[in-house]
Amino acid sequence: MFDYITRHRKLIQVLIFLFIIPPFVFFGVDRLQSPVGAGMVAKVGGYSITQQEFNRALRERQEAIQRVSQGRAAPELLDSTELRSNVLEALIRQRTLLNSAERAGLVVTDAQLQRVITGIPAFQDEGKFSLPRYQQLLRSQGLTAAMFENKVRRDVLLQMLDQVVGGTGFASQTVAERVARLSEQRREVSHFTVSPGDFVGQVKLEEDAAKKYHEAHPDEFRIPEQARVEYVTLTVDTLLGDISVDPSEVRNFYESNLTRFETEEQRQASHILIAVDAGGDAEAKQKARAKADDIYRQLKEAPGRFAELAKQHSQDPSSAAKGGNLGYFGRGVTPKAFEDAVFRLKSGELSPPVESVDGFHIIQLLGVRAGMKRTLDEARGEIENELKRQRAGRKFAELAENFNNVVFEQSESLKGAAELARSPVRQSGWIVRGGAAPADLRNPKLLQAIFSEEVVRDKRNTEAVEVAPGVLAAARVIEHKPPALQPFDAVSAGIAKKLTAQRAAQLAAQSGRELLEQLRQGKETKVAWSTPQLLGRTEAKGLGEAALASAFRADPAKLPAYAGVEDGRGGFTLVQVTRIVEADKIAPERQKAIAEGLREMLGQEGMLAYVASLKQKAGIQIDKEALEKKDR
Repeated sequence: MFDYITRHRKLIQVLIFLFIIPPFVFFGVDRLQSPVGAGMVAKVGGYSITQQEFNRALRERQEAIQRVSQGRAAPELLDSTELRSNVLEALIRQRTLLNSAERAGLVVTDAQLQRVITGIPAFQDEGKFSLPRYQQLLRSQGLTAAMFENKVRRDVLLQMLDQVVGGTGFASQTVAERVARLSEQRREVSHFTVSPGDFVGQVKLEEDAAKKYHEAHPDEFRIPEQARVEYVTLTVDTLLGDISVDPSEVRNFYESNLTRFETEEQRQASHILIAVDAGGDAEAKQKARAKADDIYRQLKEAPGRFAELAKQHSQDPSSAAKGGNLGYFGRGVTPKAFEDAVFRLKSGELSPPVESVDGFHIIQLLGVRAGMKRTLDEARGEIENELKRQRAGRKFAELAENFNNVVFEQSESLKGAAELARSPVRQSGWIVRGGAAPADLRNPKLLQAIFSEEVVRDKRNTEAVEVAPGVLAAARVIEHKPPALQPFDAVSAGIAKKLTAQRAAQLAAQSGRELLEQLRQGKETKVAWSTPQLLGRTEAKGLGEAALASAFRADPAKLPAYAGVEDGRGGFTLVQVTRIVEADKIAPERQKAIAEGLREMLGQEGMLAYVASLKQKAGIQIDKEALEKKDR
């Protein structure tokens, strides 16, 4: 909205929410520097990426992969050299950009930081920022306030730099118009598919072909390692039932945290922004003011046109499309002058142009949501639950050490750990290495431990692993199946069928390419073309994306034009283009969208080149031994 941070607050909040859930406070912020010294994985200029920093980033990536794969990601993948290298590459890229941002003088102030995070829904209670909710989420993730704030500052700073560098993409009007015309062009297309099914009868496999394939591709026929385990979990939730809270404690908490149960007045407003660049001169400012005054005069005569004029004139892209509507917000979110104007208005009223650091705003108040205060009785259940969870969390921390010790000391049984956790010893079904696992065991470190040589061979307990916040788990293998190769006799028919299909597809592709060459030479063929269809670049109409793309790559200088591609199903699709239809007129909004897309693409290319240049100059050093060091 009002500056880069405000205008892009929604995007920044989404990015932060995707990677971090915990809360923060607004003071005691550490700088974005990591100590240089022992335990270095890489060095970027004068900055060291420490082993701790790398391990934390690796765990975050592993957890993200597990979420996306619903716990089915193979442990080998989660701790692979490739994944480790990718994580380190991301950290190096991030650090080169942060170094550049700091040299350029880009900073995120405390006020900007506060404004971004107060709008994140995960940290709000009934639409308002809740410090206790912050603190609770922070503890659940094991993060300090400084750690969290550093992460937020870093992410926002990177977004700012991306806007500064990536936002410089430029495409001339001529190029944009040419691309727009090409994008709206349509072509009359017919097609013919050379099917591999027509060639199956021509395939004659060698007698030992299937046997050779089985021997050459053992991984395709390998039955993965499997295990059945028994396991025990220690959870915070299990401890809640034994905890009681005295009514006086509830009252004391309520009286000590009254602001938490109060909701300040919020207001819904729309605005029209006539922007003024930060470096603009007096003349530019005067022109912006005059335009804002003119719009205000129009609205005084016809207030009902506010949304229409906002869409037409407002230079705040995040709200203009919504008729200028900013939604509900409280005090402390917008610049002071804007806030004062909003909170002076009555519902439906207009303000004269209000000046801020971004320009001039015409504001209309749409509604008022009065502040309110919950009573003790209304808040009692929430307070009791929070106090119980606080005590359960402390009790859990005390029991966790004992749980770890019992699991280790009584390594041939989980009975003692189950008694301590007051939880039954459960049994899993067969867990396939690299496959799905029960929710309680869906943790890369625990799954890796289950299939470790010592645990499998000696039937000993795994170590206790925190599989989720407030949940510890330990397991013991009770039955194990090593990896095995399926016997040839069991798979020979399937191999023969697969090889036949492959050979038939090769023959079909060869035939298709020969036909394509004949068509391009103008020779007679027996191709039975489909009924012609008029297609756009995104209108496949059953043709297939690769074939459609080939139709638009075909040279239109001489029609009919021909193209062909392997269709992904083993066949070969021939394409005939018989007519080109240019767009009569391109809608302005479509042309604008294409131009913006071009600028974005060029900006991204510029950003990639910029990062490559920074990395080349940074003098990057990598400790490969530290990169491969496992986090135990």
